[in-house]
Amino acid sequence: MRVYLPATTTVLRQFLDEGRLVGPHTVFAVTPELRSFYELSDSDADQEELEYAALLAAARASLRLVDVDPGAARRRVVLAADVTDGSVTPLGDPDTDRGAARTDADLTAADIASAHIDVAEAEEDVRKAVSVVLEADLGSEDAQFVVDQAEGHELAWYATQEIGPALDLL
Repeated sequence: MRVYLPATTTVLRQFLDEGRLVGPHTVFAVTPELRSFYELSDSDADQEELEYAALLAAARASLRLVDVDPGAARRRVVLAADVTDGSVTPLGDPDTDRGAARTDADLTAADIASAHIDVAEAEEDVRKAVSVVLEADLGSEDAQFVVDQAEGHELAWYATQEIGPALDLL
């Protein structure tokens, strides 16, 4: 099962240094709750759309992690990983975080499919969003507008062999 792990540049550096991220992890995935919310069938095209929704939810969660990691670059980071279906338990509330799940799997380099990281142009918008993301989560329209500016930036895609060089540029 493909899962999306919200992270920070600090977590990414730890992963590169240690070669693994020890579970359990909160991740985002195509859960029954997510599929039901979007009312999509099981076709491949729908699966890609649902995986993109899970990736975006993980990117939003990354903002929350950056908020509590003062040493991290002000960029969203998401790791896409493949884990066994049996290691994933959906956590999603039917009304919020529908794609949220928990995996007890340790993640190694062999599990990581790709990394998704904000580019430099997003950094200022991410910096602003990090300071208000919790307010946005609680319903502030002004804060949501700021978060929307950061979420308007597409994450850059990096193959596993590109993660180290990309991180070195931050």
